[in-house]
Amino acid sequence: MIVMKFGGTSVGSGERIANVARITAQTTERTGTPPVVVLSAMSGVTDSLLRAARTAASGDGISFRTIRQELQAKHEQAIATCVTDPEHARGLRAEVSTLLNWLENICQSVQTLGELTPRGLDILSGLGERLCVRIAAAAMLSQGLKAQTVEATELIVTDSNFGNASPLFEETTARVRARLLPLIQAGIVPVVTGFIGATADGVPTTLGRGGSDYSATIIGRCLPADEVWVWTDVDGVMTADPRIVPEARTLPSISYAEMAELAFFGAKVLHPKTMQPVVQANIPLRVLNSSRPDHPGTLVGNEITELPAIKGITAIRDLSVVSVEGLGMLGVPGIAGRVFSAVARSGASILMITQSSSEQTITFVLRSVDTPAVVQAIDKEFELELMRGDIDQVHAQSNVAIIAVVDAGMPGKPGIAARVFSALADKGINILSIAQGSSAFNLSLVVNQADVDEGVRAIHKQFNLDQV
Repeated sequence: MIVMKFGGTSVGSGERIANVARITAQTTERTGTPPVVVLSAMSGVTDSLLRAARTAASGDGISFRTIRQELQAKHEQAIATCVTDPEHARGLRAEVSTLLNWLENICQSVQTLGELTPRGLDILSGLGERLCVRIAAAAMLSQGLKAQTVEATELIVTDSNFGNASPLFEETTARVRARLLPLIQAGIVPVVTGFIGATADGVPTTLGRGGSDYSATIIGRCLPADEVWVWTDVDGVMTADPRIVPEARTLPSISYAEMAELAFFGAKVLHPKTMQPVVQANIPLRVLNSSRPDHPGTLVGNEITELPAIKGITAIRDLSVVSVEGLGMLGVPGIAGRVFSAVARSGASILMITQSSSEQTITFVLRSVDTPAVVQAIDKEFELELMRGDIDQVHAQSNVAIIAVVDAGMPGKPGIAARVFSALADKGINILSIAQGSSAFNLSLVVNQADVDEGVRAIHKQFNLDQV
């Protein structure tokens, strides 16, 4: 039993939706069982929906109507391309019009009220997936498959954290099995809306960033599936971003832990939250390219495949290094706790932490957009210590980036750090800060942002990752 998820670029046009139908037919023929297909909205649609809602809330009564017409044209064009039965296409166009009329009416209400709540935004932002599954199911029917649309609000029960809801697995498992297993047993492909769920009371929610991938792994865990396949626009998990390193290669396999590290530090193939359900159920996950369905992609699982050196290199940009410095910090209990409590109160997330053994400096890295509020919060927390001179300064350096070197086998490979430092030194790149977690899966380096691309290329070349 396979759960397949297709992202926005994989369903970005009628031709691509027809390709999704072909891949689904091939998978059904190869496995003998219809897969569960989870879909994102067509590329660009969710952004358009958010723009429609927000402009309506600002009092703009024109933009959301223009967006509604653009969405109508986009989806009707897709229908004309991938749905061959004229009668079916006519009914589908009417259904799209009904849903978009609903969008326009909701936006009109938002404009009248002049307010857009997180709950209201969730109701609107999941419309793209609802439109897409209807067209994809029709495309499958056009290719001779049995298919049925399923709204994830019937399946995935969540808490009421609108905009970033979490699934309630006991209730979700019961619903997923009751709704999907009879369809699969009847030879019908369930075509499920990604990204959305609902509270136990039926109020629509969304699952946040990477939500459609998350939907697929939630459903995969609940069935349970034999594998979850995430279809994207790349050949799998790469050794580096190919836009930075043209010779980057696809990794044949990678562990869950390594994938989580790469995802956290900027690799956009999978969001770390996506993997939690399949890790807990030990279900393998494959990353595949919908434009090259014969490519084997990357298998993500528990096994650690040994490579000659490291698995991958990635980076996060637009960061700042914040340092809290002072001789008065030496041996004083609770300083670090107060620093990080102040950061938490500001609502920021810390990406990396280092501290000198002398305890005179605590340094951490966060996103530049959060830096002013964090510095202000720490200044307020240590107002007395700054006045007495126990803390010399709270200093922020912007325009930095983290380069992360990832491999689960790093502890058993002497000389990795030396080769990384040598590669950067040969290019004249200065390292501002260094950290390695207790798992030793990840060596993280802070460099000036202007040096990050050159640094990634240098490390990639040092370890001959183009020969993976």
